[in-house]
Amino acid sequence: MKPPVPILRSFDETATRAFYLDFLGFELVFEHRFEPDTPLYMGVKKGDCALHLSEHFGDATPGTTLRIEVADVHGFAKDLNAKNYRNARPGVQRQPWGWDDMSINDPSGNKLIFCTPNDL
Repeated sequence: MKPPVPILRSFDETATRAFYLDFLGFELVFEHRFEPDTPLYMGVKKGDCALHLSEHFGDATPGTTLRIEVADVHGFAKDLNAKNYRNARPGVQRQPWGWDDMSINDPSGNKLIFCTPNDL
């Protein structure tokens, strides 16, 4: 079995591309429409993390939360904040269960929690 690929609901193609590709640094793997001017379904990835983003009604529920482990959440937060993205200035919070978490909401209300185990 391979890791699952979450499907996240999206509503605004321009905002979704700006968030995932420009801000978070994911790369576009594919995009698909059944016809011009129909909803977009696209795949993005960063390292081993693959996500699908869908404008199709019924593909996913807005407000989904994902935990995505990264090697250095503090460094990732610093890099993101250096971009001066107008809709997010993420910070890192130490959790009592031994992880450092950085939560960011995407333009469709999905929550991405980037996390790194800490050395407690």
